[in-house]
Amino acid sequence: MSATANGRGDGPRTTPLRVDAQRNLEHVLRAAREVFGELGYGAPMEDVARRARVGVGTVYRRFPSKDVLVRRIAEEETSRLTDQARAALGQEDEPWSALSRFLRTSVASGAGRLLPPQVLRVSVGEDGSGGARVPQQRTQSGPAELRLVPEEPMAVASVPAVAAADDAGASALLEVVGQLVERARAAGELRADVSVSDVLLVIATAAPSLPDAAQQAAASARLLDILLEGLRSRPA
Repeated sequence: MSATANGRGDGPRTTPLRVDAQRNLEHVLRAAREVFGELGYGAPMEDVARRARVGVGTVYRRFPSKDVLVRRIAEEETSRLTDQARAALGQEDEPWSALSRFLRTSVASGAGRLLPPQVLRVSVGEDGSGGARVPQQRTQSGPAELRLVPEEPMAVASVPAVAAADDAGASALLEVVGQLVERARAAGELRADVSVSDVLLVIATAAPSLPDAAQQAAASARLLDILLEGLRSRPA
């Protein structure tokens, strides 16, 4: 019996979800974003169910495996970042204002805590260098930890659904962010050596996970101010 036939899976439905089922789905997705944002994509489904205040069976009825849930969250995050980049590109005439707006919006939304590792891997090594370093997703051993690790040992194998994230979605994100970077560089406002990889690295590292929401917002804003200063071109 297929996953669709037995009521499991995340494919298109022929009938609308019942009100309570829709509410449970929203709770699960919200909880998954919070848990994966705090602990990384390695967090167990039980933690998601506990945060959503539903039984783990309820989570598995909608998402037959953890990979399906992880992919859903990763794809939504990639799409959200792409929308934010397009909004900045279309609503800001000044190249630097557009880039900084995208970064501030993305960091304020906590996007970096769910940035799919596949997107980071795609964007690394644009200059052909072999020593690129990228952020590793948080693991359960350190809720507030974000380490820099060499590209080769990337822990993507432990989250295959993220590694297999929609390539078209990742490509769309990289293309739009690339436009923001090129505009700012052409205007002489962005350092010549800054790449799309660096911009995504800023998003990934400027969104710390702190227990207090106000402290987290203040820390993110302050860290981003410092990072933006590092990206900006200065007269010789």
